[in-house]
This record gives sequence, C-alpha cells and structure tokens, in this order.
Amino acid sequence: MESGQPAASAEENALDQPRSVLLPGHDVPLGRYSVVRRLLPQRDLRMVGAWCFVDHFGPDDVHDRPGMQVAPHPHTGLQTVTWLLDGQIRHRDSVGSDQLIRPGQLNVMTSGHGIAHSEQSPQPHPPLMHGVQLWVALPRTYRDREPAFDHHPELPAWTDGPVTVRLLVGELGGLRSPAVVHSPLVGAQLEFAADGELLLAADPCFEYGILALSGAAQVADCRLVPGALLHLAPGAAQLRIRGAAGSRVLLLGGEPFDEPLVMWWNFVAGSHEEIVRAREDWMAGRRFGAVCNDPMDPLPAPAMPAVRLKARDRHGRGR
Repeated sequence: MESGQPAASAEENALDQPRSVLLPGHDVPLGRYSVVRRLLPQRDLRMVGAWCFVDHFGPDDVHDRPGMQVAPHPHTGLQTVTWLLDGQIRHRDSVGSDQLIRPGQLNVMTSGHGIAHSEQSPQPHPPLMHGVQLWVALPRTYRDREPAFDHHPELPAWTDGPVTVRLLVGELGGLRSPAVVHSPLVGAQLEFAADGELLLAADPCFEYGILALSGAAQVADCRLVPGALLHLAPGAAQLRIRGAAGSRVLLLGGEPFDEPLVMWWNFVAGSHEEIVRAREDWMAGRRFGAVCNDPMDPLPAPAMPAVRLKARDRHGRGR
C-alpha cells in the first residue's frame, strides 16, 4: 500500500479496527555518531495520545565505534522513555541520577519545569545498539512540576502462544506498569518467538501507533517493517496483530491529547514565550542544573527562528 493512504477496507475497519494510515519515518542525526529514524512528530500527525516523539535507532554495529554519545542538554514539559533491545546506555542527569540501562529495563525521566541529562554508551560496550527513545508530553497541570528520574529493572510480562508481551507504560491485559505517567497511555513490546497472531483488548477511547522494531508484522492489510508508523484512529475494541518469527513490535496508545503545544528543540511548552524563556535559561546556566559526573560540554541551543512559534494541535493546526 502507499504511505499516507488508508490501510484497511471498510469491511475490515467495521469488524476489526478503525481507519488506519501508514506514516513513513525519516533519518535524523543524533549526536556525532548516531542516526535515528524519526516517526513522530510528523506534519499531519504530531502525537499519538500524549506520545509526541518517537525515535527508533539501530540495530547498529558499534563494536569499534563510540556508540551513542549525546552530550548534556535540557528538557522541559515532557517525559523521556528509553527502551533498549540491544546495547547499553548510561543516563546521567541534573537531579543526581547516574544509571546504566540494559535491554528489558525502562528509564523514565520527567523534566517538569526543567532538567538536563546526557546519554552515552559506556566504554567498553556491547557490539550492537538498538532501541527507541520516546517523549510523552506533560499536561498543563504537570508541566511545571519538579523534575524526577525512575529506573524500572523489571516490568510486567505475559506469554500468549508464541507472543511475549512486555508492558512498558500504562495498563494492558489486566496488568499495570510501575512507570508513572500523567495522562491515559499504554506502551508495550510484542515479541514473536514463531509466526503467530495476537488479539489484544483495546480501549475505544485510545488512538494507537504500531511500529515494527525488527522483522515484520501485519495489522489488517497493512504490512509493517522497520521505518514506518501505523496510526489507528480511536474506536478499536480489539487489536489483531500478526508477526513473523523473531519480530518485535512496539505498541503505543493513549487518549487524544487536546492541548495545543509548542515543540521546539528539546522543549515542550504552551507558548512561544515559554520556549524563549527556557532557551535563555539554558544558555545562561539557569534553571536546569548541571549533569552529574559528565565531562562533556553541554550542547548549545540553536538560534530561535525568525518567526513566532505557534502552539499547534495534534494534527499540526495552529491555534
């Protein structure tokens, strides 16, 4: 099927799932040594629920390379969610965290009013690097809260036939993740030990995003391979996902996020003025603090654009 076109017939939508659209990602440099596939935000779809940023990196052979090397940088108004399939990343931040994350573990950093952090492959490090970096937009009532960091070494999981489901965020299959989020969300990885199909109960109030992290999957008549995001509009009572042996699929979902947002550089805010203040504070060494135990120089903020930044809704419409 063509990217950006309906992925299911009317009959299939009525029986199985709401209307769906396949959205291609694009490559973006990350630091000096890494390239990621950015799947959100896109021009016509900025968010899936409160998930406002999806970067898929790897699998990359880094056995003779530095791996991920992202210097200290700031965030406001969001949570970062880091999930690895292969490799290791050392997270350090300005609230004193210094945490190594491994596959199967989850890092959740809540920026609130402001936090700085860095992400670097340890030396030495495993030969492969593969994972996702996700952002969750904070609702207005939580946007100015104190920053925090949480590491979850174990997560709820269950097996259904050949499929193992690991719950990253929210509730699914009668289980609840220990990760704290501030809007109705779900995030889960599906791993197929053999060719098979999984039928999941869905929340009809949620929209969903589905991407293949490795291998291939099928949702209705849409075939998923790494590099694209399938968006499902609200209305699904169940999700039917088929996968090939060895495939890993990421499921994201949430209630549509109605607050208009400004997303610029590493900041999520409600207005142009908030972005300007965050940039000025970062460049002046205010608000964000110093990343503990990190010898790298902080990243400078880019220049503000010549035009006023508009708050936009989840479909990119200015308000």
